[in-house]
Amino acid sequence: MDKYTGTITSKLPLTGTSIFAVMSALAKEHNAVNLSQGFPDFPVSEELIRLVNSYMKKGMNQYAPMPGIPALRERIAEMFGNRYGAKYDPETEVTITAGATQAIFSIISAFVRPGDEVIVLEPAYDSYAPAVKLQGGLVKYARLQAPDYTINWETFPSLISGRTSMIILNSPHNPTGTLIRAKDLKKLETLLKNRDIIILSDEVYEHLVFDGHQHESICRYPGLASRGLVVGSFGKTFHATGWKCGFVLAPRELTAELRKVHQFVVFAVNTPVQYAIAEYLKNPDHYNNLGSFYQEKRDLFLKLIKGSDFKPLPASGTYFQLLNYSKISDEKETAFAERLVREYKIASIPVSAFYHNQEDNKVLRFCFAKTTETLEKGAEILCKIKK
Repeated sequence: MDKYTGTITSKLPLTGTSIFAVMSALAKEHNAVNLSQGFPDFPVSEELIRLVNSYMKKGMNQYAPMPGIPALRERIAEMFGNRYGAKYDPETEVTITAGATQAIFSIISAFVRPGDEVIVLEPAYDSYAPAVKLQGGLVKYARLQAPDYTINWETFPSLISGRTSMIILNSPHNPTGTLIRAKDLKKLETLLKNRDIIILSDEVYEHLVFDGHQHESICRYPGLASRGLVVGSFGKTFHATGWKCGFVLAPRELTAELRKVHQFVVFAVNTPVQYAIAEYLKNPDHYNNLGSFYQEKRDLFLKLIKGSDFKPLPASGTYFQLLNYSKISDEKETAFAERLVREYKIASIPVSAFYHNQEDNKVLRFCFAKTTETLEKGAEILCKIKK
């Protein structure tokens, strides 16, 4: 094919291939234990697979309604009503999306205009900032305080200006596993009173909360729920990340604007999967016990690496565990992570990739959403890595 000879002015000149793709490809190349990208390596529920297949056989294989099939939207509204006491109209306030990333992109596209400022808690999932920049927005970073990665409420208010249009929250937090607490949301609710600022709340790990804590959704707080769009993910909840099925809950006026964009990004989401999940959600046990399920995996992973030179940082949610390696090496995170793949056959994600300035704290992220066999193999390797 002939080479394009025109002028290309990149809208994302500093953006390369996602670190997740890079590390997973490196893991595959070196046949390494892959604890990098956040996907489970154990099977999806046989019942859920059977339901998808049954709806395929029933002929549910054409376009679903643009907002999602009514039954699934109704189940989601019921779930949030039961769990958080929130009231959302499934017809006008719940939208099914092609995964959480599409939901996030569509929300930002709908509400961020050129010159708008968007506050992001950092370290941050890597899709937020590029989506803001593509809309001509300016990202302002609120640095979380290590080692517990808490919000600094002394400096946070100074980030808000007359041009702030959105704040992006993420709890349980990827990559750190920390939780936004009730006191944080109460402070934010007070801070935003009489301000015209939208909240995008990424809550895809809502069911993966440990140690007796509870997930604090913004929909619990009227002053935030009235201006908020809550993003969820069935891919995360039901170990089926490749199905790319998520959702957004938001007040009617915000949902109307979101759907204007959503319809032109994907229009509709996988039909048989929607029907299957709607039926699967009828049993709350399918999601209410996920916290204990993943806590067992976290605890097993921590027990297995107890004799290593890695220092675990607190993880109260998600399926990620941060490990500090400063006792082992002075190398930068990316270099150390790549060396672990090449020399020791184990893959992780450098946390510096979640900072806009590549801040380096000698910390790697490991995914423990894996089988016991995978965790044992990974831990055995980690225990052998010395200075």
